[in-house]
Amino acid sequence: MTFGMMAPLIIFILLLLIGIPISLVLIITSVSYILLIGDMTLMTSVPQKMFSGMDNAGLLAIPLFMLAGELMNFGGITTRLVSFAKVLIGHFRGGLAYVSIIANMFLASILGSANAQAAMMSKVMVPEMEKEGYDRSFSSALTLASSIVAPVIPPSMLFIIYGTLTGASIGDLFLAGIVPGILIGIGFIIIIGFMSKKNNFPKSERGTLKEILSNFFKVIPALLIPFIIIYGILSGMFTPTESAAVACIIAIIIGFSYKQLKAKDLPEIFLNTVTNTATITFLIVMANVFGFILAYEQIPQTLASGMLSLSESPIVFLLLVNILLLLLGTVLDGIAALIILVPVLTPLLATYQIDPVHFGVIITINLTIGLLTPPVGTGLFIVSSVAKVSIENLVKAIMPFLIVSILMLLLLTYWEDAVLLIPNLFSD
Repeated sequence: MTFGMMAPLIIFILLLLIGIPISLVLIITSVSYILLIGDMTLMTSVPQKMFSGMDNAGLLAIPLFMLAGELMNFGGITTRLVSFAKVLIGHFRGGLAYVSIIANMFLASILGSANAQAAMMSKVMVPEMEKEGYDRSFSSALTLASSIVAPVIPPSMLFIIYGTLTGASIGDLFLAGIVPGILIGIGFIIIIGFMSKKNNFPKSERGTLKEILSNFFKVIPALLIPFIIIYGILSGMFTPTESAAVACIIAIIIGFSYKQLKAKDLPEIFLNTVTNTATITFLIVMANVFGFILAYEQIPQTLASGMLSLSESPIVFLLLVNILLLLLGTVLDGIAALIILVPVLTPLLATYQIDPVHFGVIITINLTIGLLTPPVGTGLFIVSSVAKVSIENLVKAIMPFLIVSILMLLLLTYWEDAVLLIPNLFSD
């Protein structure tokens, strides 16, 4: 490796270690590289690359889905989902633990952001579970683990970013996430079943038929959102971006019909949406410049040659990629890692004959697991702060769920038919 590349790499690592935001790390490293090699013509390309990183209509879906999530949150959807799940399955031993998983799966089809979901559900589920006798660390770990289905079950912000970076169909990615999201949820349910018997978890009273029906009718309007999004995309009525706008309209109608969304809440909702969107947008812009530097140094081609020299087997390639992503997920935010790595890894997919939609699901699940993984899993810090539980206790409690998550990742990595089942059904 040349000095022109070695020095920026050292700068990149040092800036990460001292806690500089990843977006600033990317642009500082990129500019340092240009200054060190002394090619000022590259500097003139930086503004163009920054603009081109945003010149994609698909990215419009991100602020719209974020707005839909905020509207649904303020509209009282979370408490209704939890209430419905509780009367449905709360009477089983460990019922409230199952409720947390099921409610998170429902909520995942609306929010699409694991961090937002983890924060929201920690406020709702952890006090409720602790009140019924569950350990606070376990309740927090379960809530965090269950939130990782959010970026997999549509709509998903990570799928939108991956689709815009690779050209893969966002609609197909949405469909491909349904089965993996359900399988991950089933994996967590199985481990809760074993833990329920071992720890003698409490159970709630069985809900009456009247309570079940009452809660079901209350939650129907909210559950319509993911179905309308998927149906609209499949039928060709609207694109994924347009579906996000439709979701916002429905969320407003539902929020006001529930009489929990107020006009005075709208400024805060819009401010939260703008703040979160600006953070992600700035990161995408900076990552596009960084990707330009990687391409200039022919890093993807070098990596491709190195991978092929190790093995020509797609099985080995996917295993190496999973190990790489799991390691990087411990120190990098999922969106940042996605934006940095996708331009490097996707040129290899054709060589190894890997479906880009399948790979998109693999990389999304993998990087989402990073939310659970120390030392810098953002989900750990969010839930630790909201639920008032120490990082050390949370890490210990999360380990069984982390192991299950990795096992499900490996299953979905090598079971391509499960991932592509629904996209293939609708492509025929």
